[in-house]
Amino acid sequence: MNKEKPKALLLLSGGIDSAVAGKMMQEKGMQVTAVHYIIKLVSKGITEEKCREISNKLGFEELIVKDIGKEALRITEELNRRYYFVLTKRLMLREAEKIAKEKRIPYLISGEAMSQVSSQTPWNLKVIDEAVNIHVIRPLIGMNKMEIINKAKEYGTYEASKGPETCDLLGPNKPVTRTSIKKVKELEEEIK
Repeated sequence: MNKEKPKALLLLSGGIDSAVAGKMMQEKGMQVTAVHYIIKLVSKGITEEKCREISNKLGFEELIVKDIGKEALRITEELNRRYYFVLTKRLMLREAEKIAKEKRIPYLISGEAMSQVSSQTPWNLKVIDEAVNIHVIRPLIGMNKMEIINKAKEYGTYEASKGPETCDLLGPNKPVTRTSIKKVKELEEEIK
């Protein structure tokens, strides 16, 4: 009996963590398609090139590239910039959920690891998850950075993953580490 592998859509940032998360889920038997978000106005194709290299190296089914520059700039220019990481992650998850529905992919994969950066605190992850109705798998959630780096080296993606990620290009110096769904929804209403 030929069992079809479960499918998942990876949010591939071009950084170390998301590539490792995708590969780990492949090793668990998942068929991984990746989506990479760019901000054309500021990324100059650097992150897209990294993601193409990583995606090819790891054998992902497909790499989808989507420009979220207009939305990311609005978040940066029109809202409290301290909320940038949480708001853009919610935006990316919503966009990924649309792609997943179109492609009949039931899961998203994210490279978040607990408390590595501002959006990855327990409070902010809860708020981020509330943006979508699809299950988000986070295989790195309990790993520390050195464990993830060692995995990246093992998978051969470490060198390609170094350098800027899309989410870093417009982010604030002092992002919010603890927000509420109420506050985030208020901010999102301001840019509708």
